[in-house]
Amino acid sequence: MELDFKKTGGLVPAVIQDERTNKVLMLGFMNEEALEKTQTTGKVTFFSRTKKRLWTKGEESGNYLNVISITEDCDRDTLLIKVHPEGPVCHTGDDTCFREKNEEPLLFLKYLQDFIVRRRQEMPENSYTTSLFNKGIGRMAQKVGEEAVETVIEAMKGDDERLLYEASDLLYHLIVLLTYKGHRIEDLANELEKRHKSGSNTKNS
Repeated sequence: MELDFKKTGGLVPAVIQDERTNKVLMLGFMNEEALEKTQTTGKVTFFSRTKKRLWTKGEESGNYLNVISITEDCDRDTLLIKVHPEGPVCHTGDDTCFREKNEEPLLFLKYLQDFIVRRRQEMPENSYTTSLFNKGIGRMAQKVGEEAVETVIEAMKGDDERLLYEASDLLYHLIVLLTYKGHRIEDLANELEKRHKSGSNTKNS
């Protein structure tokens, strides 16, 4: 990484983004020393323009920003830093400095997919997911069918709480089946997006 600090007077802006939710958390500035400390410690450190010194986010509050990745932009004068935040980011107590909630429930499906992939790789004992993988595709496919039927039953009964419960079971078992077959839930999203754009499936139009 070769940033052009001279172009911006010794400081470059650093956009801080939550790696899990993709929310932009805050904007800070770094000099070369701040960037080096960030890379060394794994915790985001800025150069404070008011205090005229290095400042590690969370050094007083304990709400550190744990670095996942650091990327420079095409002009080599801006940074995008993806992090896992510990607690709220803004000094006001808000999740972000832009007064947004740092939430994106749909992205939990990606986390769940990654978790199931790890189960497939590690196969820990006493894990329900491991037991499904051990029983093979027949049992996994059967569970998807069973949960689909349960979902339909609860939908017909009008019990919304049970409908959501069974639909969640269905989605979980479907992700397990996809993982076993070497696919991801994102592959379903890509397929649906492709159909939507082409207009080939009126159900997605």
